[in-house]
Amino acid sequence: MENFKIMESYIKGIYIIEPTILEDSRGSFHEVYNYNKFKKLGLDIRFVQENQSHSIKGVLRGLHFQLKYPQGKLIRVVKGEVFDVAVDIRPNSATFGKWFSCILNDVNKTQIYISEGMAHGFLVLSEEAEFVYSCTEYYHPEDENGICWNDDQIKIEWPIGKVERVILSEKDKNWGSFQEYKKLIYQRGDKS
Repeated sequence: MENFKIMESYIKGIYIIEPTILEDSRGSFHEVYNYNKFKKLGLDIRFVQENQSHSIKGVLRGLHFQLKYPQGKLIRVVKGEVFDVAVDIRPNSATFGKWFSCILNDVNKTQIYISEGMAHGFLVLSEEAEFVYSCTEYYHPEDENGICWNDDQIKIEWPIGKVERVILSEKDKNWGSFQEYKKLIYQRGDKS
């Protein structure tokens, strides 16, 4: 029996990972990550840092990325529920500017892996959420970047009707547009 079912989304480099949940009268158990098993299923990834955040309903974090030190992220929710989003910001990708979303929660235990070159964000739909993500690169505060969560070119269909209000950090309120991001990468000559 395989411990994971891994499916690539319509955006190359974004994977939905469904673990096998073993349940009995005591509760449940499942593997979150196993290098050899992931590699066998086509995901050869190793992590250098793991983070956890706690957020209340309506908190929207994102859309975040690192430009010089891009991070791949294995994402899961250990308490509550979020609407999770990844945006392809790789200039030469066939899906450049497209977004993918899924619901992550503590019931379905689904994970998502987003490869380097994606912007990421999420909206908390439950009263609170514990959000955990493992990264392939360290966090570099000087390289922190973002794109406005409600960018009119990307047009993410956030389920904001499921929350009373959207709560943003000051930083997340002030990220630039996708158009500004495109100008930045072309000025840098980054066409990868």
